[in-house]
Amino acid sequence: MMFDPAFRADLDRLLAWRRDVRHFTTEPLPPGLIDTLLDQAVCAPSVGNAQPWRFVRVMTPALRSAVIAAADAANAQAAEIYDDETERAAYRALKLHGLREAPEHIAVFCDEATADGHGLGRQTMPETLRYSVVLAIHTLWLAARAHGVGLGWVSIVDPAAVTRLLEVPPAWHLVGYLCLGTPVEDAMTPELDRKGWQARLGPAATRFVR
Repeated sequence: MMFDPAFRADLDRLLAWRRDVRHFTTEPLPPGLIDTLLDQAVCAPSVGNAQPWRFVRVMTPALRSAVIAAADAANAQAAEIYDDETERAAYRALKLHGLREAPEHIAVFCDEATADGHGLGRQTMPETLRYSVVLAIHTLWLAARAHGVGLGWVSIVDPAAVTRLLEVPPAWHLVGYLCLGTPVEDAMTPELDRKGWQARLGPAATRFVR
């Protein structure tokens, strides 16, 4: 199938506007929208068609509070890796998650014991199961943005702690803890770039020919 120039232009805008969101309103998302987005997320490719993604929608207030506390603790610990006090202060000034405000929390796991796919394609690279889950998250990210929904990928959590809190099977490995909601503002430039932490690299820095 060939898509027309208007669609390709819209896709370019979608990719550019897909940003990691940390600032959300507390407004609930429309009923049924999360189900729609998850239906789109599972259109992602997966190794051997294993479809190892497992989505856990975290709605219990006590569980959400526990995850927020775990993220805050991990954030405080991460600040200590910076020996320079100026850099440490710059790190602490960053807002690295919107878990308190976002109306939706979704933990995304990889089921590493899945029999689906019958082991095809992952004998030499078993990590492709997790890569498949990453692709599902990215598909969800783009689908959310197309609906005007922001998504933040919270990486400052201990996977083992979240696994224990959510009481999922031991073979499930946490790949991403996500918060979703309506962004306070839209910005094409990544927040870490706007805050002076790290600019986007240009194409020349990431392309090589051998």
